[in-house]
Amino acid sequence: MKLDPAIHAPTRLQVVSVLAAAEEAEFGFVRDQVGVSDSVLSKHASALEAIGYVEIRKGYVGKRPRTWLRLSAEGRRAYLAHVAALQAIIARSGVGLTIGER
Repeated sequence: MKLDPAIHAPTRLQVVSVLAAAEEAEFGFVRDQVGVSDSVLSKHASALEAIGYVEIRKGYVGKRPRTWLRLSAEGRRAYLAHVAALQAIIARSGVGLTIGER
């Protein structure tokens, strides 16, 4: 297994991690969870969309424009493979921890 360079960057990994836990998430929620500015999230979301990992949907809630993000099936597979590769690295280190343990 290999780490996916498209999602290995910390911000992108955080974005796909948030999206992996939800069917769809509003842009502002993802921004707040990841702790970045609108412009930073927009840049990373667009890059992830360009490679097919994230789907972006725009619409309105009342008269206010909103943007929603969701992990595509391909993005979910890539995320799970990336997490598995990280777990394999940890297992080889002899530390004995898996993701989620402390």
